[in-house]
Amino acid sequence: MTWDTEVDVAVVGGGACGVMTALRAARDPGRVVAVFEKSAREGCNAAISSGSLAAGGTRFQEAAGIDDSPQRHADDILRASGDEEWRPVVEALCAAAPRVVEWIADTGYPIELGTDMPRAGMTALRLHTDTGRLGGARLMRHLRGLLEARDNAAFVDEAPAVGLMSDGGKVTGVVIAQNGSMQRVRAGAVVLATDGFAADQNLVERHLPHLGTPYYGGVSTSTGDALAWAERLGAQVRNMGAGLRSGLVVVDHGTRVSPALPFNGAVLVNADGERFVDEESKGYSSMAGVLQRQPGERAAMIWDAAAMAATRESEMMRESLAAGAVRDCATLDDLAACLGRTAAETERALTPLPGRRRLTAPYHLAWVTHGLLATQGGLVIDPSGRVLNGAGEPIPGLFAGGGAACGLAGPHSDGYLSGNGLLSAFGMGWIIGGGRGLSPAPARSGRRG
Repeated sequence: MTWDTEVDVAVVGGGACGVMTALRAARDPGRVVAVFEKSAREGCNAAISSGSLAAGGTRFQEAAGIDDSPQRHADDILRASGDEEWRPVVEALCAAAPRVVEWIADTGYPIELGTDMPRAGMTALRLHTDTGRLGGARLMRHLRGLLEARDNAAFVDEAPAVGLMSDGGKVTGVVIAQNGSMQRVRAGAVVLATDGFAADQNLVERHLPHLGTPYYGGVSTSTGDALAWAERLGAQVRNMGAGLRSGLVVVDHGTRVSPALPFNGAVLVNADGERFVDEESKGYSSMAGVLQRQPGERAAMIWDAAAMAATRESEMMRESLAAGAVRDCATLDDLAACLGRTAAETERALTPLPGRRRLTAPYHLAWVTHGLLATQGGLVIDPSGRVLNGAGEPIPGLFAGGGAACGLAGPHSDGYLSGNGLLSAFGMGWIIGGGRGLSPAPARSGRRG
């Protein structure tokens, strides 16, 4: 076998999992790490996310007087997903989460606890965010900047992987397409840190036909390539019918409204003028399925000035407001006109549930529908990130995390809790990059071939 170059760790994908893996692995100055990114210009799901980091038991929670722990965090996730088989992976990720959040903060990134970010399914406030609420793009720029400062790590852009190399069942490297040619990269370990397959319409139709035709809100590079490579080596996949959905996508705009709106009194009213759900009882992923069943697969999210004041500084709300996706209704009659209902019907629909406050004019409205942001099915891994074959044994030299690995939603999209995506990506990157499995490759010869 002729190799074009050699590294100790080859990371496929430069998103949250890939960059965190590389940062951790490159702490060993004698280890050479390369991240091969398909297209930083096209982005990654972490960069278009809110950048919210879920973690239980952080110093930020302690300072705010919030009692939480990694175990409580894991139990919340498993209560929502019902996926007890995945408990060892969930507990490993939740144990890593507070260390990830505090480490990122200690690198100079401005983190605070989102005390204004309640979410369905969470028994404690545990979403951590940047102080400016500028979203995941800011976080990824910061982390990639840290990686650029490492002498023993390289971030290679516009270098999509096209396959794995193996010898006797052991993964020995990866094939990269770059500058019109194929490069064979030998590696002591290969980490699949790609996004999922939500941008591949054929794969979505095969595995998630029950979603219908949702708006797609993810990145174009989520094409599921890594799954096929690993499956050829005998890797298992699971929960392929689960996705990260959103019931907060604004019709005709593609922006989203804040998940905190229902916790500030916002209500959902369908096209028939009916209130059809307890808005606080559903996370934004499970709400997508509820909206899909409504007339026209949409509903009006209605809120007032108090709810607007509590949520408008989030990245999602800023984008929706800037896009003109929110209608202002000064009076109940104006709101009724927007809904196409009578004032009496509208007032009845706004009747608060027991213990909830009543909305008051002026009102704000956005018609929302369901969308798909990312997939949750993927490769079966163990708590250290090793990819497992059909017999439940590790495939030597192969690791996976982020969207390439099975996520935390369980078998159905309804099991997704806010923050699970970045928890899975950053957490597994932290675990893989800091694990003993990434032992240095044999001494490099310093030449090709």
